[in-house]
Amino acid sequence: MKAVILAGGFGTRLSEATNLIPKPMVEIGGKPILWHIMKTYSQYGINEFVICCGYKGYVIKEWFANYFMHNSDVTVDLATNSIEVHSCKAEHWKVTLVDTGLHTMTGGRIKKIQKYIGNETFLLTYGDGVSDINIVESIKEHKKNGKALTVTAFKPNGKFGALELGENGEVEAFTEKPAGDGMWINAGYFVCEPEVFDYITEGDSTIFEKAPLENLAKDGKMGSYKHNGFWKPMDTLRDNVELNQMWDTGKAPWKIWE
Repeated sequence: MKAVILAGGFGTRLSEATNLIPKPMVEIGGKPILWHIMKTYSQYGINEFVICCGYKGYVIKEWFANYFMHNSDVTVDLATNSIEVHSCKAEHWKVTLVDTGLHTMTGGRIKKIQKYIGNETFLLTYGDGVSDINIVESIKEHKKNGKALTVTAFKPNGKFGALELGENGEVEAFTEKPAGDGMWINAGYFVCEPEVFDYITEGDSTIFEKAPLENLAKDGKMGSYKHNGFWKPMDTLRDNVELNQMWDTGKAPWKIWE
């Protein structure tokens, strides 16, 4: 099973860092948040990734193309133009990096990677949030509910997009940003069937969180997996500082790997 990661947005609310690099490459503890997200999936045996690049996507491509250089000790022999890698710190990852366009919306980006998914169930998330979500349990719930898409539902302290859930966990309605607190929100971790691609009908301008998710809920094809652990998006510089403090003090709840 592959995990698709949306990593092409401008990240304007984190402009202090994203004027030079894309948001998923902003670091927590010396590693891009993208790496942290992938480590979470990898902990549950998900090692194939499709990354939807856009804004400054070349930075993401360069980082993976030179992964050994970024994560290992190396000796560079200038006389022979050769590089020797020491203490290799490799991951068992296969990463497909796709240029999905500079101004493409989230739904449009997902549609553009359809050929890399084929007719298989796939995972989907954003490249700017960390969680201690149990990926295996979310997949089990998806198989159990038999829906086209299962969204991870989370109750935050603040105001985010909300999910109205039925008694059996079926998503009855999807509202992007309702008023009020204490509602279940979309935490951005999905399990999807290929049928989801059929709901992306407006080309590059399709916003996944609007018509596709709203219509999936309306058609009774969206289920939920309730996550009661940790989840935090990195929307602002303050979020980045808080996440780095958690990491530096050894209190990063999303670090479920050794």
